Amino acid sequence: MSLMRNVNRALTAATGLQVRRAPRTAPPAAGPSAPARNTAPAADYRRPAEKDLPVERLVRRPVFIISSVRSGSTLLRMMLGAHSRLHAPHELHLGRTDVICDNWHSQRAMSALGLARGDLEHLLWDRIMHRELVKSGKDFIVEKTPANAFMHRRIQDCWPDARFVLLLRHPESIVRSWHESDPVKRPYDTAVADALRYMRAVEEVRVSGLGGCTVRYEDITADPEREMRRLCAYLDVTYEPAMLRYGRKDGAELVRGLGDWRDNIRTGTVQPGRALPGADEIAAPLRPVCRAWGYLTPDGVSSAA
Repeated sequence: MSLMRNVNRALTAATGLQVRRAPRTAPPAAGPSAPARNTAPAADYRRPAEKDLPVERLVRRPVFIISSVRSGSTLLRMMLGAHSRLHAPHELHLGRTDVICDNWHSQRAMSALGLARGDLEHLLWDRIMHRELVKSGKDFIVEKTPANAFMHRRIQDCWPDARFVLLLRHPESIVRSWHESDPVKRPYDTAVADALRYMRAVEEVRVSGLGGCTVRYEDITADPEREMRRLCAYLDVTYEPAMLRYGRKDGAELVRGLGDWRDNIRTGTVQPGRALPGADEIAAPLRPVCRAWGYLTPDGVSSAA
């Protein structure tokens, strides 16, 4: 019997509550990192006030990497996770985990506590993060699921003190990497459409005024120490050289489907990035994002940003 089934049996017997993975109503085009389903309206949960956070949340000042698929987020989480104060587990996909009250009594009980369904989900997400953080013995947790770009407002409402790192990469490089990861499943045109959804979500975050720190994959591979020093300053931790040599990884630490698991990321050190595409190599649908992110000038000249 699965762990989730055991948990649900005990939880339902005691309270009438169930924890479940959110159902997928249709196969997502972009595979396991598909947009989070869990976009509950604000009326379905309360955003804790600053004075209430010590009671409402176990995790304080969590860090969320906002990026498209194939942007180098696994590399970034490995480098951050090599810091003595930062714990960066594999993708958690919190937005695909929800909570239901499956009888009148549990609904009534939670309502009497002032907890709507979204509040219960926030408590569950926070507890999952806290469990991982306590196991690590570190001070702050870093979460990097690409689908977080689609639920950034919900994340900010769950953890009002959350910090955000926006990770950009040349859109054409993203698409080529996404296509090459499974060329049969994702022909190039499909990869363009898939990845563009994530890029548009990231761009929405970038222009939303959310704040945070923006880094580029190309800058990380070109000058990793400079970029890690900059990120450490933003996260209010001291830079540590170990971040550049995060250590060789095996299958136990790099889970297929929960981030990159291929040879480059297993080496334990930052590998050179691919050459940037020329302006004439950029697919037409990607050009607006290339211009917005500084990889293409207004007159169509390719740029290193």
